[in-house]
Amino acid sequence: MRDELQLDHASVGLLLLCLSAGSFLSVSLSGQLVSRLGATLVMRLCAATAGSSLALVGLSSVIWHQPWLTGIFLFTQGLGVASWNVASNVQGAALERTMGRTLMPLLHGFFSLGTVIGAGIGAGAAALGVGIGVHYLLMGIVVAGSVVLGARHFGEDGSRTSREGSNKSLGRAWRESRTILLGVLVLGMALAEGAAADWVALALADGYGTTEATGALGYAVFVTAMTAMRMLGGELIFRLGRVVMIRISAVTALVGLLVFTLGQSLPLAFVALGLWGAGVALTFPLAMSAASDDPLHAAARVSVVSTIGYGAFLGGPPLLGLLANQIGLLPALSSISVLIVLALILSSNASGYPKDPAGSDHDSPGK
Repeated sequence: MRDELQLDHASVGLLLLCLSAGSFLSVSLSGQLVSRLGATLVMRLCAATAGSSLALVGLSSVIWHQPWLTGIFLFTQGLGVASWNVASNVQGAALERTMGRTLMPLLHGFFSLGTVIGAGIGAGAAALGVGIGVHYLLMGIVVAGSVVLGARHFGEDGSRTSREGSNKSLGRAWRESRTILLGVLVLGMALAEGAAADWVALALADGYGTTEATGALGYAVFVTAMTAMRMLGGELIFRLGRVVMIRISAVTALVGLLVFTLGQSLPLAFVALGLWGAGVALTFPLAMSAASDDPLHAAARVSVVSTIGYGAFLGGPPLLGLLANQIGLLPALSSISVLIVLALILSSNASGYPKDPAGSDHDSPGK
């Protein structure tokens, strides 16, 4: 897409800002949206929006070659993805409570599995010379269709409330220090995860002098490691608990990020991408599980934590792009280490919420 639209690093960052801005706007309203419509309906509507927008992003880039038009469709894609994200976590927390066990990392593992498949398709499409117009059109249809049809089988999530109840719960969530700090924790690790999605392929192509296909393959290594940790990390979480696992994850991500940005050798970079991916795997799902401990306030708290976390997706791409223009992409990525350290410091806030004196004292299966 960068080549089709003839963009530099800073312009790529600004284009990604359109996606982030749509996501940020959507996620800030998602708590009320889920409370009013229910998680299942929100997922259906937003997946259809995200899928159709993805198709239009590809078509606008290769047919009209207008960055501003591509930016508009990235914005609408962000609108769909963010509320879909919040609704999925509310539905996942309901499933955890129903089954009485920690499932959020596994559910996020399937999210990552989709990312692995997508990265593999991207690498194959790049290697075969398939245009992004055709590529994104087909993927948009798959994304929208799979969720709209699959949502028929979702169970009850108990997220729907009255307008007055949803406003009261959302206002309360924004006044809770634990919720705010949990959001800041997510912000740090979300930037570490999102930066890989936005920049790893370009960092390998430009910083290591590899091909586009190799760059896509490097990102596939990252998401494969992330997926494996989410799929297999349940036993570790059960034995060590949320807080310890978040601390171990932060240290692992920090090591992987710093080794990757040193740019010493391509084989070492692929090893570092594995560590980086494994390190960021568990923090987001564990934070979402912590925010959903109390079903009465789950939609509001997940919305608040996600809104703060999406600040990383809003500010990260343009800032990294501008910084990369000044000092290079690999050194710019190394700056993320500061927020990973901050997440490590704030890890204790994922321990779970105290009992609600108002009468909602549901215990989390992942505590």
